[in-house]
Amino acid sequence: MSLVPVLTLLSDPSARDLTEAAPTEVAGTSAAGTPRWLRPGSAVEVPVAEDLLLAEDLWAAWQARGVDLVLQPEGPRRRRVLLADMDSTMIQQECIDELAAQAGVGAQVASITARAMNGELDFEAALAERVGLLRGLPVGVVDEVLAERITLTPGGPELLATMAAAGGYAALVSGGFTLFTEVIAARLRFDEHRANTLEVADGAFTGHVVPPVVGQDAKLAALREITARLGLGADDVVAVGDGANDLPMLQAAGLGVALHAKPAVAAGARVRVNHGDLTAALYLQGYAEDEFVRP
Repeated sequence: MSLVPVLTLLSDPSARDLTEAAPTEVAGTSAAGTPRWLRPGSAVEVPVAEDLLLAEDLWAAWQARGVDLVLQPEGPRRRRVLLADMDSTMIQQECIDELAAQAGVGAQVASITARAMNGELDFEAALAERVGLLRGLPVGVVDEVLAERITLTPGGPELLATMAAAGGYAALVSGGFTLFTEVIAARLRFDEHRANTLEVADGAFTGHVVPPVVGQDAKLAALREITARLGLGADDVVAVGDGANDLPMLQAAGLGVALHAKPAVAAGARVRVNHGDLTAALYLQGYAEDEFVRP
């Protein structure tokens, strides 16, 4: 348990450009102990006084230098449950956009996706509109997209393997589609996955989603259901996501990480990571790089 608040500084893991002086530059006289380097040059934490306030202008100034600042209150930081979004979180693409590109409506669907993920459109209505444009697309295209267009986000395998080794439980909870989550969940070794089911007839998509729709309410419900089943609470959860439908889940979790999130999502999240990758969710729990489990 951390007996005092902890300030964590994160930068692009490939850059290693955090200086030895950086923790003191940020914390100043509020530093309450010696900085602990979690990864030399790219991840460091320092205990700080309870009265330290992470002002928005300070955060913005370090953002401009390629550094994420995260201040966490005193208390346990290692979590027992991982809840993760899939699209643009555990993978680097939006699956529906990649399917749409195969169907010849890529630009139209990508525009709707961007607005929906930033909270400008109702998620369910936007999903129905986009899925409708996939009508007639052969189901076999999914295998092509997975093989040729989908890539894992850096740090994801280490996040899953490290938390699993510590006895954690991991759920992939997506507003995307089960045809993708079942593959990604197996590849990364999630314990379960939840997503929308695309209706299929005669080997092609009908342009409809089989109800109920998995959106923000379902993601929040997943957090509550899974923790209740495991005899845990919301404080035991680290959640990671980037879109508007992730925000209630991020706000409810003990540690909710808005990873490279849309502006409206970042504005509503307590923890914002714009320069790090998925290993940020480990560093923020106090894991050092030499504690990572490599799958």
